[in-house]
Amino acid sequence: MTSPTARRDVADPSAVTVVGIGADGWAGLPEPSRETLHRAEVLIGGARQLALLPAACAGERVVWPSPLRTGVPGLLAAHSGRRVAVLASGDPSFYGIARTLREVLGTVPRVLPHPSSVAFACARLGWAQEECEVVSAVGRPLARLSAVLHHGRRLLVLSAGAHTPGEVAALLRERGFGASSMRVLEQLGGDGERVVGGTARNWSSPPGDPLNIVAVECARDPGDTASGAPRLGVVPGLPDEAYEHDGQLTKRHVRAATLAALAPAPGELLWDVGGGAGSIAVEWMRAHPACRAVTVERNGARAERIARNADRLGVPGLRVVTGAAPAALAALPAPDAVFIGGGLTAPGLLDACWRALPPGGRLVANTVTLESEALLVDWYRRYGGELVRLGVSHGVPVGGFTGWRQAMPVTQWAVCKPSGAEGAGAAPVVASADASGAVPVVASADVSSAAVDDSSDVVGDER
Repeated sequence: MTSPTARRDVADPSAVTVVGIGADGWAGLPEPSRETLHRAEVLIGGARQLALLPAACAGERVVWPSPLRTGVPGLLAAHSGRRVAVLASGDPSFYGIARTLREVLGTVPRVLPHPSSVAFACARLGWAQEECEVVSAVGRPLARLSAVLHHGRRLLVLSAGAHTPGEVAALLRERGFGASSMRVLEQLGGDGERVVGGTARNWSSPPGDPLNIVAVECARDPGDTASGAPRLGVVPGLPDEAYEHDGQLTKRHVRAATLAALAPAPGELLWDVGGGAGSIAVEWMRAHPACRAVTVERNGARAERIARNADRLGVPGLRVVTGAAPAALAALPAPDAVFIGGGLTAPGLLDACWRALPPGGRLVANTVTLESEALLVDWYRRYGGELVRLGVSHGVPVGGFTGWRQAMPVTQWAVCKPSGAEGAGAAPVVASADASGAVPVVASADVSSAAVDDSSDVVGDER
């Protein structure tokens, strides 16, 4: 984000107006938008948008630079002191340029919106807009679509161009949603409006108009035609087979308990230290589109695997750092929560994570070894929190019968950092009754599940 000092040099915010325009061009603009464009000394927009204006709009016409985000400050600075009108498709505040301008200018510019392509699409399809999930592929990875694929849901994909519909169809087939119906709505509101339909499995329409939106009615493939992709729910604890891994995976029951302890909230940042397969960071980010995460993994092959898991499960924005903790943590932004799944005994790791947390931040650490458990018990005695042992048993064949096989128990410490506890040397919180008689909780929980799985619940490398 541009600094406040730089913003003052960019342009006078009061002289910048953002005008939304649709495929219907000048004819679809209300009078306030037309008057603004007539009066503007500088008209900034894409070549297609600028071509929609009549010659009577006599301001200097300037096409957006590429890349846009880094070029905007210089472009506005070059026209400082002049009346500037910025053209945007549809509603500029909906996945549009208004957000970028707000960050550059440091204030909210005047915005004159036009109906968005989503509003037009819902009107044509008869869909309730509030019941649709919207995913933008404009300047963003299409893989984000994977996070919102659920049977019976309606999706609207803002296309990056003519090839987006075909890419959407391919992703749906790969994720086991080839039975989904698709409609591509082109040039909505304009003279060239057109709708092309079909199913993802049989999609063969050639690329059409680049100005389009893709409407999807999600339908999961039946069992006999499914791609093998497991069904994914909206809560933590995705099936283990949803992840590519080499055994270093926090298994689903422990993973669900871990995410519950981490308690993700919109906009928060997680450090996932000792990423393994990246499952904790992935499901943290799946909790809400605004959740962010950084996973730190020292093994290069595992780091690449984490990136593939994140892409396949709809959170391509997961940042993967290849390096050994605690050294790899030094340059990271401050977290709201930290999960340590491996490397607890590495010198200084727990101290570094604790120092990085702000007051009120959460730390959750899992382990299966006695050495790391002893370390967690020591920290629990100093800082309180909750110490839990999670035991999971799986039903397995025993001859012609079924019996329980116990996975390695997992010790979990979860704590919220109190005010004033800046580092490991802060005043300890001992595990004894306070003035109210309350003591920190030590609990043991057994979770059983009838499923055949011979693998142990290894949380991460002990490094």
